[in-house]
Amino acid sequence: MSRTVAIDIDACIGCEACAEEFPEVFTMGPANIPQVYNPEGADEEKIEEIMDLCPTNCIIWED
Repeated sequence: MSRTVAIDIDACIGCEACAEEFPEVFTMGPANIPQVYNPEGADEEKIEEIMDLCPTNCIIWED
């Protein structure tokens, strides 16, 4: 079973780091809420990088 990247919206503060660093995966949606628009836009290693940069650790893996 593969996992996919997701955002815990309740934990997100809308800092835009994910969309700025990895626009090939994330975009900012309405009300400054990030969205995963292309979960396969980067490999798992790159996604792990932005997970480490996220100040609230709201970027998560879902099974």
